Amino acid sequence: MSFHCRLSAAFIFVGLTLSAVIGENKPLPIERRDQCRSTLDVALGVAHRMNDHYYSGGYGNSWTDSNTLEDLHNLMLAAGSDDFGSVADNSAAGKAALDPNTNWDNFGFGYNDDSSWLTLALWKIGDYKAARGGNSSPYFNSALKVYNIIVGQWDGTCGGGVWWSKDHTYKNAITNELFLLLSAQGYVRFGDPAFLNNAQLAWNWLKNSGMRNSDGLWNDGLDTKTCKNNGGNTWTYNQGVIASGLGYLAKATGDSSYLTEAEITLDATITHLTQNNILKESCDDPNPDGVNCGGDGFLFKGLWTKHVQYYLDAANDAGRTAKYAPFLWSQSSAVFHYATGSTNDPGSVWFASNNGGSVFTGVSSASGLEAHVAAAKYGTCRSE
Repeated sequence: MSFHCRLSAAFIFVGLTLSAVIGENKPLPIERRDQCRSTLDVALGVAHRMNDHYYSGGYGNSWTDSNTLEDLHNLMLAAGSDDFGSVADNSAAGKAALDPNTNWDNFGFGYNDDSSWLTLALWKIGDYKAARGGNSSPYFNSALKVYNIIVGQWDGTCGGGVWWSKDHTYKNAITNELFLLLSAQGYVRFGDPAFLNNAQLAWNWLKNSGMRNSDGLWNDGLDTKTCKNNGGNTWTYNQGVIASGLGYLAKATGDSSYLTEAEITLDATITHLTQNNILKESCDDPNPDGVNCGGDGFLFKGLWTKHVQYYLDAANDAGRTAKYAPFLWSQSSAVFHYATGSTNDPGSVWFASNNGGSVFTGVSSASGLEAHVAAAKYGTCRSE
């Protein structure tokens, strides 16, 4: 049978209408847990330095900016802070969300993973607005519009899956892991069964795609000709986002087998993608030309920690929290002791002090911030 088959009617994805969500704009139910105050104070310091130094001109519409906006609101919700409360409305994403005439088809530059990161940011900003008694509707409703664009990018090539871009040249892990997460979390948020249908179909396709290798790690994507695992890099963020998606699918269905599937990959990450028990991206070592991870890759390790936070939010299980708490703490500690420079900027390399030729950028700061917030919520709190 050809790999490039068309989907049967049973596998058609369901888009959602605004009427399914309007009137149901509500923040994601948050599983309460005491935060580690000292770690949150460290995170707030990093966030202020990052915001003032790298983003004084505002936040654009890149995928890393979407994540950074999400991070600031994730931090404020954790810390009970409003330090960055005006940032969202003045960002590119915020201005677009507040404008009812925004053409969201053009906002993500044609990349469906970028659109997915944007959706997560819009939801988190909406959560913050709602928690503070503000108007979350523009953010939630804009997120639904973007989500439906992504839904339309699923087709039957390689048996299913969302295309990485609107050029339809590549089906990869991160785009479909994000679609799983958005769909499962969307069901938890709004209760519309169309979200759950999409989440279950996305996981069934991912599980059978061959992108998870024999180590339990997810390679980058599928070969465009054979629809088989391309053996591409096992980036750390791929291993975190699949876990958060499966965590919310477990929460949506009550089926704990999804948590077992998630921890195959989380445990494989700790086994295979670390040095000295600290996350290490394959490109963290210095290259002769001085290029490490292409800039955007500086965010990947932090994304792993953030999505483990989301996984544990969804699992809401003390035993699973205890399992990953020491590792999350170790990542935050490494960022603090090894990666952070004299100006309170976290660098790109965590596993040893500048041993990997650390680079300092706004993206590397956001990555370190993510590690601190995840540890504040689920790490083993003790003095830094």
